[in-house]
Amino acid sequence: MTTRTTLLAALSVLMLAACGGPGSSYDAANESRSMAAPAPMAEAKLQALMPMDGNLDEAGGAGGEAPAAQQYIAYSHSLGMRLPVAAIEPTLQGHVDACNKAGPSVCMVTNSWMNSYSEDEASASLYLRATPAWIEQFLSGAEAEAKAAKGEITNRQTTAEDLTVSIIDSDARLKAQQTLQARLEQLLADRPGKLGELLETERELARVNGEIDSLKSTLAALRLRVDMSQLSVSYETKRNPVSQGALQPLGDAFGSFFYNLAGALAAVITAFAIGLPWLILLGGFLWIWLKLIWPRIRRKKS
Repeated sequence: MTTRTTLLAALSVLMLAACGGPGSSYDAANESRSMAAPAPMAEAKLQALMPMDGNLDEAGGAGGEAPAAQQYIAYSHSLGMRLPVAAIEPTLQGHVDACNKAGPSVCMVTNSWMNSYSEDEASASLYLRATPAWIEQFLSGAEAEAKAAKGEITNRQTTAEDLTVSIIDSDARLKAQQTLQARLEQLLADRPGKLGELLETERELARVNGEIDSLKSTLAALRLRVDMSQLSVSYETKRNPVSQGALQPLGDAFGSFFYNLAGALAAVITAFAIGLPWLILLGGFLWIWLKLIWPRIRRKKS
């Protein structure tokens, strides 16, 4: 047993010497250095994951607070302008030209129309989508533009819709579908399998591709609403007190005088024709009461 133990010890020493390389020896100092080597590497990795300024509270580390999620807000603006009838069309066309000049990446007109009812009355409307900066600049100069055209601003409104949940949810579903798409494509490439299995995998891949396209379209529409706000502008006529249109109700009244008189007479005649039978019937009952019934009552009382 002693000889066997001695041989095993000698073999162990030789193996350790061979691992140390030529001219090296295995001692306690080398062991301590090899054990301490991973510590600086782990510390370096930890420092790489930490913020550059070392402030853990701002990064949501030591404070225990998760960083705030980005919010996606879609804004809608409406503006009402009351202008002289001669200034409505030039103002509308000026706004359309300003939007077209900015380019489709900044502003695009979605709808515009104008109705002219008479020489003194007209109305128009404009709908467009533009970046928040362009709309802010447009709204800031709207009041001065209305005053320059001898008009006024009648209303101004801004509404906001939070699309954060919809965008984050759609983006998460898109990433999940893309991951599934990659796995299905890898499955088709690496594992051919039977024909039935291949067809089933291809059908699932086609369904996933359709879902991905739908989610991409939804995300694009939602992001467009966030990136480009909606603006609607309405134009109405500012009436002139001494204009022909201001006196038009009076002219209409004189013009329809005989028509209204004939209508009133017709209503009276119609009412008389409807009530005449009832008047005759009521007169008959009154005559019977006065001539036949009432005298008998008086004689009985006397």
